Amino acid sequence: MTDGVSTNEVRQIDLPLLGMHCAACAGRIERALKKVPGVEGANVNYGSARATVTVGKGWQGLIIPALAEAVRGAGYDVVLPSESTGDDTESEAREKDYQEQRHNFFISAALSVPVAILAMAGHAVPALENVMDFAARPWIELVLTSVVMFWAGRDFFTSAWSAAKQRDADMNTLVSLGTLAAYLYSVAATIVPQWFMRGAMAGQGMNGMGHGAPVYYESAALIITLILMGRLLEAKARKRTGGAIRALMELQVKTARVERDGREQDIPISEVRAGDIVLVRPGEKVPVDGEVIDGSSSVDESMLTGEPMPVEKKSGDTVIGATVNKSGAFRFRATKVGDATVLQQIVRMVRDAQGSKAPIQRLADKIAGRFVPVVICIAVAAFVVWFGVAPHGERLAMALVTFVSVLIIACPCALGLATPTAIMVGTGVGARRGLLIKSAAALETAHKLTTIVLDKTGTITEGRPTVTAWIAPADDAGLLRLAASAEQGSEHALGEAIVRLALERGIVLVRAEKFAAISGLGIEATVEGRHLLIGNARLMRERNITPDDTLLQKAADAGETPVIVALDGAVAGTFTVSDPIKSNAKEAIGRLLGMGLEVVMLTGDNRRTAAVIAKQAGITDLKNVIAEVLPEGKSEEIKKLQAAGKIVAMVGDGINDAPALAQADVGIAMSTGTDVAMSAADITLLRGNLNGVADAIALSHATIRNIKQNLFFAFIYNVLGIPIAAGALYPFTGWLLSPVIASAAMALSSVSVLTNALRLRRVEMVRPIEKHDSIKRA
Repeated sequence: MTDGVSTNEVRQIDLPLLGMHCAACAGRIERALKKVPGVEGANVNYGSARATVTVGKGWQGLIIPALAEAVRGAGYDVVLPSESTGDDTESEAREKDYQEQRHNFFISAALSVPVAILAMAGHAVPALENVMDFAARPWIELVLTSVVMFWAGRDFFTSAWSAAKQRDADMNTLVSLGTLAAYLYSVAATIVPQWFMRGAMAGQGMNGMGHGAPVYYESAALIITLILMGRLLEAKARKRTGGAIRALMELQVKTARVERDGREQDIPISEVRAGDIVLVRPGEKVPVDGEVIDGSSSVDESMLTGEPMPVEKKSGDTVIGATVNKSGAFRFRATKVGDATVLQQIVRMVRDAQGSKAPIQRLADKIAGRFVPVVICIAVAAFVVWFGVAPHGERLAMALVTFVSVLIIACPCALGLATPTAIMVGTGVGARRGLLIKSAAALETAHKLTTIVLDKTGTITEGRPTVTAWIAPADDAGLLRLAASAEQGSEHALGEAIVRLALERGIVLVRAEKFAAISGLGIEATVEGRHLLIGNARLMRERNITPDDTLLQKAADAGETPVIVALDGAVAGTFTVSDPIKSNAKEAIGRLLGMGLEVVMLTGDNRRTAAVIAKQAGITDLKNVIAEVLPEGKSEEIKKLQAAGKIVAMVGDGINDAPALAQADVGIAMSTGTDVAMSAADITLLRGNLNGVADAIALSHATIRNIKQNLFFAFIYNVLGIPIAAGALYPFTGWLLSPVIASAAMALSSVSVLTNALRLRRVEMVRPIEKHDSIKRA
C-alpha cells in the first residue's frame, strides 16, 4: 500500500490486490470500495492488480482497515504492508499467491491425468477398451475429480459464491457453473446409471463404454486443470509486466550511514529523517536526496539524467538518492526522504500511470461488465435448443456438452487483460527510456497529436543564456554593477546571465530596493538611489523610452536577444544575449516533422530573433513561429490551435509554461525545468532531451496498436468461439466442441494477450536506445 498526495482535502491510497482473475472482478471491487464512507473515487486496474482510492476531506485513520474490509467482503484479498518492510510485503504476498497457484495446478494436473487416461484410453487405443471397462472406474474418477474440483479448484467456487451473494457474476461463475454441471451430471450417472442408459454419444469426451452411463468427470477435471494452468502462466507473465517498477525499486539502497548521538551508525533507509547528516563513501549509492555540507566528489546521475559523465559535487550542491558516488567522500544534509525523494516520485508516477485507465478501456470494461450474464443466457439457450432438437437418446448429453462449452470458452479474461497489460508494459518501457508518463489517457492521446508546440528557452535552446556583448559608455563597469545588482532578484535566465557576467568580472554587487518583475517584459528596481528599468524594447516603449532600433535589428539578425538598460529614464546601455540551441534540437525536430507532425515554436522573443533561432532548429515555415508572446498568453495560443481543430502537445520547462502545459491535450515537461512545470505536465522527459518527445509519440503509437491487436484477439475469439461452442457447426459437420478443448482455448487466449503486450518491451522508438540508459530491461 502506498499513500499518494495527502492534504486536509484529499488523500490518494494505493491498495495491492490479490485474487482478481477477470475484469468483472475489478468492477466488483471498485463498486465495493466506492461504498466505503469517505471515499470520493476508486479505480481498480485488472492488469496491475491495484486499487487507487481517493479519500475526501475528513477521512479518519480507520479508512484503510475499512477499505481492506470492503475488498475482503467482495471475496478478494488486499496487501497491507508495514512501514518497516514497505513494498517487500507486497512482493512477498504476490510470490506466496503465485506459489499457491502453482501448488494447486500441480495437484490438479497429477489427479486429472489418471482421470483422463481412465476416460479416454479406451477410445484412443481400441486394444485397451476392455481393460479400461470395469465397474469401479467411474467411482475412481469420482474420487479423483472431487479432489480436483473442491480442493485444487476451490477458489473458483468460493469466488463465485461471493459474487452470487452480491447478485453479481464473473469468470468464476462461468467456470463453476460449467464444471458443476458436468460433475453433478456425472455423479448422478454414477449413482443411478439406469436413468441415463437409453443412449450415448461417442467422441465427445464422454466416458461411456460397457459398464454404466456416460460420465464427464474428465471434462470437469481437465477444465479446472487447464484454467489453473492459464492462471499460472498469466501470473508469471504479469510478473514481467511489472519489470519497470521492480527495476526502479532495486535502485534504492537498503541502509544509510548517518551521524546520531555523536557517532556514525547504519540505519534502515526508512528511518532516515529530513535534517539527518548522511555520510557517503566512494563507490556507495546516495541513500536519499539532500544538500552537500562538506567534502566533494563526482556522482553518476545517469539513472536520472541518462548522461554518462559523472557530475562534480561540492558544498551547497544537491544530490539525489540512488545516484552513485564515484571517487570522493562527502557529507550531506537529508532534505527529502521516504516518498518525497525523486526516485520515489518517479516510482509513484509510473505506478499511477500503470494503474490508470485509458479511454479506450471503457469499451472493454463496459462489455466485460455485461458479458457474463449474456453468456449464461446463451449457454442456457444452447442447452434448451439441443435438448429439444437432438435425437432422443443423445439430447441430454449434447445439451450438456454445449452448455458447458459455451460457459467455459466465453470467460472474459482476455478482454479484461487487453488494455491494462499493454498500458503497464508501455509505461514501463517509457520509464526505462527516460519518459515518465503520468496517465494512461496521456499515453493514448499522444498517438493522436497533430501539432507540437515547443517553448524556445530551455526546450529548443540550452536555457543558459550568456552575454555576448555589453554596449555601454566608458564607465561600463559602474553601470554593469547597477544592472547586475538589480537583476539579483530576478529568476529569469537573461537576468542570471547578466549577474554571471558581473561576478566573472569580479564586481561586488549591492542590494536592490523596490524590485518588481514585469511579466514577459523585464524588471524594475532602485539601486543606490538610481532607478533602473531593464528589459525588452516593448517595455521601453511602454515607458516612453526610445531604444536604438539599429542595434536591436543587428542583434535580432544574429539570433541574439537584446536586453536594454535604462537608467533614470534614459537608455544607458544594451546587453546582447545568446542562448544556443541544444545539440539534439535539430535532430529531434526533424524526427517530429518526419512523423508528419506540425512543429510550432513559441517564444517571448522579438520576431526577428525568433525567426533566426527557428531556422537554426529546423523550423523553416515562419507561420509556425509565434513570437512576442507574454507568459500569460501562452495558454491562449494553445487554445487558438485547438480551436482550429488541432490536437496539441505543449513542451516546456518553466513556471510560466505551466498554464500552457495544462491547457494542451498533452503537456510535456523537461525534467531540467521547474517542479511546477513537471506537476502540470502529462509526460516528463527525464533525460532533458528533446528527442524524448518523438520517443513518447512513437511509444504511444506502438502501445495503442498493441491494445487494438489485443482487443481484436479478445473479441474475435469470443465472436467465433461462442457460436462454435453452442453447436453452430454441428448441422454441417456433425462436430461439437469438447469442453476440454474450450477450456484450453480460453486459457491460451489470456496468455496470448499477455504475450502480445510483452512484445512492447522490444519496441524501437525510431532511434536506438542510448547505451548508457541505466534502467535496464526487466
